Amino acid sequence: MSTTSAPDTVKLDRVVIRFAGDSGDGMQLTGDRFTTDSALLGNDLSTLPNFPAEIRAPQGTLPGVSSFQLHFADHDVLTPGDEPDVLVAMNPAALKANLADVPRGATIIANTDEFSKRNLAKVGYPSNPLEDGTLESYHVHALALTSITVEALAPFDLTRKDKERSTNMFALGLLSWLYTRPISLTERFLTTKFGAKPELLAANLAALRAGFNYGETTEDFAHRYEVGPAPMKEGHYRNITGNVALAYGLVTASHRAGRPLVLGSYPITPASDILHTLAGLKRFGVTTIQAEDEIAGVGAALGAAFGGAIGVTTTSGPGLALKAETIGLATSLELPLVVCDIQRGGPSTGLPTKTEQADLLQAMFGRNGESPVAIVAPRSPADCFAIALEAVRIATTYMTPVLILSDGYLANGSEPWHIPDVADLPDLQVRLATKRNGIDADGNDVFHPYLRDPETLARPWAVPGTPGLEHRVGGIEKANITGNISYDPDNHDLMTRLRAAKIDGIAATVAPLEVEDPDGDAEVLVLGWGSTYGPIAAAARSLRAQGFPVAQAHLRHLNPFPSNTGEVLTAYRHVIVPEMNLGQLSMLLRATFLVDIQSHTSVRGLPFSAADLEDVIQKAVTE
Repeated sequence: MSTTSAPDTVKLDRVVIRFAGDSGDGMQLTGDRFTTDSALLGNDLSTLPNFPAEIRAPQGTLPGVSSFQLHFADHDVLTPGDEPDVLVAMNPAALKANLADVPRGATIIANTDEFSKRNLAKVGYPSNPLEDGTLESYHVHALALTSITVEALAPFDLTRKDKERSTNMFALGLLSWLYTRPISLTERFLTTKFGAKPELLAANLAALRAGFNYGETTEDFAHRYEVGPAPMKEGHYRNITGNVALAYGLVTASHRAGRPLVLGSYPITPASDILHTLAGLKRFGVTTIQAEDEIAGVGAALGAAFGGAIGVTTTSGPGLALKAETIGLATSLELPLVVCDIQRGGPSTGLPTKTEQADLLQAMFGRNGESPVAIVAPRSPADCFAIALEAVRIATTYMTPVLILSDGYLANGSEPWHIPDVADLPDLQVRLATKRNGIDADGNDVFHPYLRDPETLARPWAVPGTPGLEHRVGGIEKANITGNISYDPDNHDLMTRLRAAKIDGIAATVAPLEVEDPDGDAEVLVLGWGSTYGPIAAAARSLRAQGFPVAQAHLRHLNPFPSNTGEVLTAYRHVIVPEMNLGQLSMLLRATFLVDIQSHTSVRGLPFSAADLEDVIQKAVTE
């Protein structure tokens, strides 16, 4: 009688896994569950969901491929990884769409049940790549995942189609075994999700356990792998996506400000999850309004701000264009409106589920007249929480609209978030106007709605219904101090300059731009904004390890820039600005500071790879 010895466990410092299949194969759920398990084991991680815009794209086709990439490690992780070490391909389309990203020698786990002649023909394979030598330079595990799942679920009174839907749970169980992830947490998740449908719950649990047990009993895998926990600051953590972090940050900011939160929003990819999350937080004083269109959404938010609430609206690029007139009205009224623009590929409908950073100039100038607003941008999914607090701070301190420029990569990506202590959060308490602040020509006490704070230039926030503080609002130009309608040329010039000076003055309360230049001898500075932080930091870290001096800085405040930005830019021989547009920040920096900028751009609907940036930076360093 022969016995099979248990495979050795190999310790690794990092792994990148990509799950790929049809948009109906549950790849996003599979990746999300594997991510949660990894986070709770203490790994640092970063994720990249990538899915088609269609609700149900044509089955088995390249446009219908949905993938989820996860990079988990025993050290600080900055990106979802440039190349997957493991590709789980549920059909030929998933293999063909992702194979170019997989390095030679990597592992491919393929579901052979889907590699039929019909499915191969759909994606242009003349023969089966699992059999014709195409994949001879990879470690291929060709497994009949669907058939094994259906067989494992034979005792259940379900249709074959329902049994096949559990194939993703089998794959999750197998990968959990391969990388020593516990399945108990996913078992609890499934119990919550399918608790009202006992048969489906039992089937999914059985498929998950069957996948884990298959790993235990099969001889297909010579090793198991283990990635230890990453050193992290002591405290409580949770895995969080950018959109959820932004929602939590907005609620927290409203409580720290002592004002209710009102969201006026129209669903749009990739911003809708903010609406979904806030709708579930009504117990925290949140009101959500799903409006009939983008204009109604921002109108409701601005009305809420006039009424004394933290008014917020969420959107993406196309919606921002529709909201432009109302944002201009908020600029004229000088009310604290927060606009969250979760950027996506454009123009027009563009690439609804793909990432881009091409709304910066629209945020800066996309309104009629001189209509300056404050602009901030988070650098990571977890940073979306902090940027929400900063946006509310600026909006309420300076009585101005604030635009938050996140993007699809941050919105849907996730990472561990250190949950802050409430005592460490900024005090955002708002002082509303409560009494009259002026005297008219007859010596009577009156309220002057545009009598500004001498330090911030903010006008008073007077909630309607406060006795004695009745005042006029509207889009027509106001007279300085009194707020009366005014067509006087000199007054318009004054008010225009006051509104601009107020935004410029925000820089006085913004931290200086920090530069990471460990040895202090770098001549090349890489400056980023928004979601480019991770790839830039990873590339700079790699180059420094090779002995190349590289400085890195990152902008979270885009209007106004930190007060020392010009000084930083002129201190380096080369300044490289990578961004996912055709050079919008580079244009602003050149115009503002009259410095030469080397713009490195990409508009592929995907984040930069660290390797790509490393090549660009190294070339500049060695020139």
